[in-house]
Amino acid sequence: MHGTTVRLHWTDQPYKWHVNDGEEVFAVLDGVVEMHYRDLGIEHIVVLSAGDVFFAGIGCEHVAHPLGEARILVIEREGSV
Repeated sequence: MHGTTVRLHWTDQPYKWHVNDGEEVFAVLDGVVEMHYRDLGIEHIVVLSAGDVFFAGIGCEHVAHPLGEARILVIEREGSV
């Protein structure tokens, strides 16, 4: 998977609002995560449980907020935020 980074995050802390320079896929392996994203300036929240996936397209401003401890598999362009 040339040019792709795969990381496993084990955290109970929110990340920061950001926009990636490529597409990003989040797969919740364990726990519950509130994924906040903005569409046309309006904030939306999707609750993700183990087995759920969130796709952030190019230009999608988003931030993950684990509800307690969560394990999240993140697949994104190498060198992305």
